[in-house]
Amino acid sequence: MSRARRRTVKALVVLGSLLAFLSVFAIWTERQALNTDDWVDTSGRMIQNEEIRASVSDYLVDQLYANVNVEKELEGILPGDLKDLAGPASGGLRQVAGGGAEQVLETSTAQELWKDANRTAHEQLLAVLEDKGEAASTSEGEVTLNLGSLVTNLADQVGIGTQLADKLPPDAGQVTILRSDELKTAQDIASGIKGLALVLTLLTLLCLGGAIYLSRDGRWVTVLFCGVGLVAAGFAVIVFREVAGGIVVDQLVKEESVKPAAEAAWSIGTSLMVSIATTVIVFGVLFGVAGWLGSPTGSAKGTRRFMAPFLRDYAPYVYTGLAVLVCFWFLSASVQNLRSLLTTLIVAGFVAFGIHELRRQSEEEFPDAAIDDYFGGARDRMVGAVKSANIGERVGEQASKLRLPEKRRDGGEGGAPGGAGAPASAEESRLGRLERLAELHAKGVLTDEELAAEKARILGGDGA
Repeated sequence: MSRARRRTVKALVVLGSLLAFLSVFAIWTERQALNTDDWVDTSGRMIQNEEIRASVSDYLVDQLYANVNVEKELEGILPGDLKDLAGPASGGLRQVAGGGAEQVLETSTAQELWKDANRTAHEQLLAVLEDKGEAASTSEGEVTLNLGSLVTNLADQVGIGTQLADKLPPDAGQVTILRSDELKTAQDIASGIKGLALVLTLLTLLCLGGAIYLSRDGRWVTVLFCGVGLVAAGFAVIVFREVAGGIVVDQLVKEESVKPAAEAAWSIGTSLMVSIATTVIVFGVLFGVAGWLGSPTGSAKGTRRFMAPFLRDYAPYVYTGLAVLVCFWFLSASVQNLRSLLTTLIVAGFVAFGIHELRRQSEEEFPDAAIDDYFGGARDRMVGAVKSANIGERVGEQASKLRLPEKRRDGGEGGAPGGAGAPASAEESRLGRLERLAELHAKGVLTDEELAAEKARILGGDGA
């Protein structure tokens, strides 16, 4: 490649990695803020957190005592002689209600009420952000989280909620999320987020695809660095989330008693961000594996040699399997929209292009590779090992025959005139030579003919 082309490729890889980093935040914001199911799921996990339940409990108790004259309610319940105790009882009941509220929020009934309130508020928010006139006019552009049902539920638990529903003001337990004067700004932000998530995702893939296309002969290196860039982008998001969490909580929450709940809410609310970043990291690892498969390393060549006959002879099945996998991936996704559809199709195009390039490279390197080479070669090696073992056994049998006693020169049995150790040493030397021949033959150093010739020479006494 020319210097200008190399610089362009590097710039595209760096730009694509940066866009991948920004895409994670855009996708997270779109799904967390503009997808009702994701928000309800997140809010449901929040209410299951101990720190958040404690803060919500305190809020519910405050709302109960701020909107209902509990002392007066107790006066109507207590008999005449005990009405003077309504004031002290009201203070004591507040302490009891604080502990009872947490127990209430642990129940499935209260948690379902919490989810329903969040779902209603989020649907109202989307209606306002999408500029639906009916929703905006009925709520005057304001979006509220109505926890009044939880306040009533708490009053029932502490024993003062017999007719509380009629006495609670309409705004009891309501948290304002969006005010009318913030409507236009919120609508512009929501519109920008939707478009930004799609644009950044497509630009990321186009930059990486352009870099790979321009690389040509050095393509495997570019693919490898694309993977490195995606992995770095994913980890950078996770690090940023940890750092930003501390800053956001410190800036927005001034009361120390509430900070544990705020930190828990940030952790749960940004868990989807970590999930998206993890997906980017997984894609980066897959890019790295693809780059390694195209590299000139010995392990990559061995893998390509093994895959060559399958890619050549069964290419239609490979592409069909890819199509089935893509359909399953998209249909099983938690969110199915235009962005996820285009992303899935472009990534599938990357994979198909990678298979095509790998198939072309393996055919050029190993045009004669066949599946029988692997299975047939393994069979031949097993047969050879069995034959070598049988020959070794036969050699051992022949060697054992050499241990027969020899006639002494003076006509006696078993020993030489000089002592009994001399014949035994000669026989042991001959046996050792035969065993050595068997080992060399088993290792493939000696052929069958060479083995037979050497055995005949040793057993015949030649050179013994």
